[in-house]
Amino acid sequence: MILLASQSPRRRELLNQIGVAHQVISVDVDETPLESEAPLDYVRRIALDKAAAGHELASDSPVLAADTCVVANDTILGKPDDEEHAIRILRQLSGATHEVHTGVALIHDGRQHYRLSSSQVRFRHISTAQARRYWATGEPADKAGAYAVQGLGALFIEHISGSYSGVMGLPLFETGQLLAKAGLLTV
Repeated sequence: MILLASQSPRRRELLNQIGVAHQVISVDVDETPLESEAPLDYVRRIALDKAAAGHELASDSPVLAADTCVVANDTILGKPDDEEHAIRILRQLSGATHEVHTGVALIHDGRQHYRLSSSQVRFRHISTAQARRYWATGEPADKAGAYAVQGLGALFIEHISGSYSGVMGLPLFETGQLLAKAGLLTV
């Protein structure tokens, strides 16, 4: 049994998909990027901070955590603050390729382990009206980059190069590597 330091239903679904028994724990981590922090440094820091916060709550159990960031033009695009912010994000992604980085951290037996998944996602052109209709569905409100690859947001995606599950928020290949190395998963 591992502890998942995440409230994301997508991460729970993905762990269930690969048969990993887990319980969810709630952690509170400030996800504000540091000034001039590079996206890869950011996602590593936040994933490790979440795992460490979970480990503080339950030091006897393995703790898995992840963080995902969407990056366009070297800028981290977080979760939208409101409709107008979501429209700006979606219009920025429209007709372009962006990166999605997901860092996965595991703390087990007093050691930290980390893996990174990076993918490129190309969006078709999205009009402002289409972005507004998408916002009205409620789906983009709590998603990095203001879209969900596993939901209606998939209609905007022309191409993915990399990990679909990584774009969802928990790259299964890298997660499996971490858990197997720690002796918590055998395949």
